[in-house]
Amino acid sequence: MTTGSPKYVIGLDMGTLSGRAVVIDASDGAELSSAVMDYPHGVMDHTLTAGDGQQLPPDFALQVPADYIEVLTTIIPEAIEKAQIAREDVVGLGIDFTSATVIVTDGEATPLCEKEEFKNNPHAYVKLWKHHGAQEQSERIVALARERDVDWLERYGGTLSSEMLMPKALETLEKAPEVYHAAEHIVEAMDWLTWILTGNLTYAAGSSGYKRMYQDGKYPDEGFLSELNPDFGGVFKEKMAAQVLPLGGLVGTLNERGQQLTGLPAHVTVASGNIDAHVTAPAVQATEAGQMTAILGTSAVYAVSGSEFHPVPGVFGIVDGGLIDGLWGFEAGQTAIGDIYAWFVNNCVPGEYYEEAKERGLSIHDLLTEKAAKQEVGEHGLVALDWHNGNRSILVDANLSGMMVGQSLATKPEDQYRALMEATVFGARVIIENFTQHGIEINEFVAAGGLIKNPFLMQMFADITRLPVSIAMSSQAPALGAAIFGAVAAGIYDSVTEAAAAMGKRKKNAYLPNEERAKQYDELYKHYKYLHDLFGRENEMLHDLKRIRREARERGAK
Repeated sequence: MTTGSPKYVIGLDMGTLSGRAVVIDASDGAELSSAVMDYPHGVMDHTLTAGDGQQLPPDFALQVPADYIEVLTTIIPEAIEKAQIAREDVVGLGIDFTSATVIVTDGEATPLCEKEEFKNNPHAYVKLWKHHGAQEQSERIVALARERDVDWLERYGGTLSSEMLMPKALETLEKAPEVYHAAEHIVEAMDWLTWILTGNLTYAAGSSGYKRMYQDGKYPDEGFLSELNPDFGGVFKEKMAAQVLPLGGLVGTLNERGQQLTGLPAHVTVASGNIDAHVTAPAVQATEAGQMTAILGTSAVYAVSGSEFHPVPGVFGIVDGGLIDGLWGFEAGQTAIGDIYAWFVNNCVPGEYYEEAKERGLSIHDLLTEKAAKQEVGEHGLVALDWHNGNRSILVDANLSGMMVGQSLATKPEDQYRALMEATVFGARVIIENFTQHGIEINEFVAAGGLIKNPFLMQMFADITRLPVSIAMSSQAPALGAAIFGAVAAGIYDSVTEAAAAMGKRKKNAYLPNEERAKQYDELYKHYKYLHDLFGRENEMLHDLKRIRREARERGAK
């Protein structure tokens, strides 16, 4: 580490619903201040509120790129003011973003949705990570890749999620060719922001490998792409040809616009962006092989490093140096955890529960957790599937949906709530077992994200997975992780591992497995796994229900 006058870095964490900025002392990772702001338009998944208000197709999830600019323009100066430091002492800025969040722009970084001719075209807006409108394109890509026996498909578990960049780009070409052909660049949101702030368009190595099919220094070949669609052959060469930078790489310093937006001086360096889940690994000091970083929030990402490459079916991506240079990075995840709990309390809890929660000064989630925690394992007699937003790993199927088995007239809301909690943790266990069965060591579960505030849920993770659960010490772990990469790009540390050792924080073994409860959960897990394989692999019922729903909505929209 370089020494001298105080050096501060800013971590900018752009999540699904909001952005947050944290001012970090680069010497020890101390968090001096933070600021947070919701995106004004949130997620547009029913109507195009930023345009003409049209009803969106099922499985769409869009955002407004101008919201990102408004948020960073607000929270960075606010965080600096709260920290009471001199702006001149800020030396670096690191950014993380939700991955596979895709923007189409002109040559000057202007999003096409900001142009008059495209303001009412949904495909001109940001396609958020959980946009699943490209399922059909994803299935065609996988079918052709298997037919052609391409070598890169193994790096994505032998399949491809509709959340990835390539299916979304193909969807835009086929559903809105006028948008596709007008787009000079198709960029990840993290790369768009660093482009805006520095004037330099580069791509982050992590997201390029995991979400853009950039493996071993190359993209899928033009012949393959042309077979998908004759107009798609040049998509990478023509619309995604920028330099790929390594983790902690330097994009540049703030240009005039970047200085105006952030209120920071020109000398501030900007690190290549990274995936919001992945930056958490150094923030919680999970930089060694076998340490699984679990980011538990609206959805979940599970990332672990290994010393050797092993093909693992159903994972989201396998990238050399994807998390830490010198190690293979493996990623899997669940498309909904917190979102399922939120859906339940918003739609399935009677008014008297809300009244009790208000009288006792509790949130509705805390009340339901308290009631559920009083039960013995299995007392509710239920088992659920956690596919309310599809399955990301290991089935990789956006057309799956949730269910609950065992309900009776005696079933209570806390029974259902606990069953949903258990289902999400059972889903994590499926992912972990899939890793270990294919040669990936996992010896520690290091959790971060909003859900670590629930001790009952964290103990459930320890019991069901039989792994020691460590937790992030930082309340803003992704932002801290982004700051760690910012410190490396600024030259304060020579490597991410060195920076993580100095700046990262975790409470080791905060929750340990209880073997008695683990055995009790095994009984429920047996039935979860049966339903998982039956409805996820052998039965088309859930797919058919999705089709019936989609067709009915299309009839109703006419």
